[in-house]
Amino acid sequence: MDWLTFFIFMITCCVAASTGTLFPTGEWYKSLTKPVWNPPDWLFPIAWSILYVIIAYAGMRIALVANEYPFAIALWALQISLNTIWTPVFFGLHKIRLAMWFMLGLWSTVLFMVLTYWSVDLLSSVLLIPYFFWVSFAAALNYKIMTLNR
Repeated sequence: MDWLTFFIFMITCCVAASTGTLFPTGEWYKSLTKPVWNPPDWLFPIAWSILYVIIAYAGMRIALVANEYPFAIALWALQISLNTIWTPVFFGLHKIRLAMWFMLGLWSTVLFMVLTYWSVDLLSSVLLIPYFFWVSFAAALNYKIMTLNR
């Protein structure tokens, strides 16, 4: 384990997570029509905290082989960028449809990460599967909120 590299990836994830504090759900989100399967608000910070540790750890592992697979670290950078931008677009700008496009980009990137990392670093790939499922759920939720609140 390379603690310094992990720390750098963890700080990057903390920056992404900070958008949740900068752009809280607020009254606008509470007023939206949401599906019955919308999770309670308290679940999101717990899920994301766990996922960000996993994402940082996978990023550290991929960074250790980045010389051989530079596209692998580029995928990590793309997913954290898309992850970071979604919250300000959805909660800050209230642009649900535009947020859906960012979510589709994030979903595609995480899927590509899981598939690509399978041959680069199997453990990183496996660790990112829960992230892929969570982003799949988030994409479905974004889509449903979008269709319920035209």
